[in-house]
Amino acid sequence: MTGPRSVRSVLIWAVVATAIAVPSMVAATSPLLAWRDPIYIIGCFAGVSALALLLLQPLLVGGYLPGLRVRRGRNVHAWVGGALVAAVAVHVAALWLTSPPDVIDALLFRSPTPFSVWGVIAMWAVFATALLAPLRRWQRLRAWRLYHMALAVVIVVATVVHAILIEGTMGVVSKAALCALVLAATAKVILDVRLPANIRRVASRNGNRPSV
Repeated sequence: MTGPRSVRSVLIWAVVATAIAVPSMVAATSPLLAWRDPIYIIGCFAGVSALALLLLQPLLVGGYLPGLRVRRGRNVHAWVGGALVAAVAVHVAALWLTSPPDVIDALLFRSPTPFSVWGVIAMWAVFATALLAPLRRWQRLRAWRLYHMALAVVIVVATVVHAILIEGTMGVVSKAALCALVLAATAKVILDVRLPANIRRVASRNGNRPSV
């Protein structure tokens, strides 16, 4: 069993690495970055990184990544969440330095570009999730999971719409593929969490119990 499991682990990590690396490579070679200021380029790659981190989050929560099962996956999930907040902050700060009026219009929901609205919704949901995280110890665990999952769905949907609407640096195909994987991974976790308790117990014996 060791051989097939090892091959499966390598394939899973290879798919995840490819899904993250390809859009990043496409963005790095995009002609849209030509003659752009360094701060703008940093902001673009912060946005690309944020979308890539969104793929890791549900995979970590669900224990789908080999070597990062359950408890260890949850610990890494928390650290990746911090990196996601930082990436969003850098993305917004870079856009502010590049064009403050556009950022103000977006924050006030008066921007003429629809992708800006979805980006702001995703941003506030990310920040709300970060503020909610420390409250886990003082709230009922079931209620906390519900709030956390609801915010996660908002983040994923709003971010995907935001990314798809932008004609940006990642390229149409690679961006669509990454967005599809983010949606699929998030849906998988939600379905697993809602499984009947007896099925979850069976999964727990196998070391794959999902936890949010």
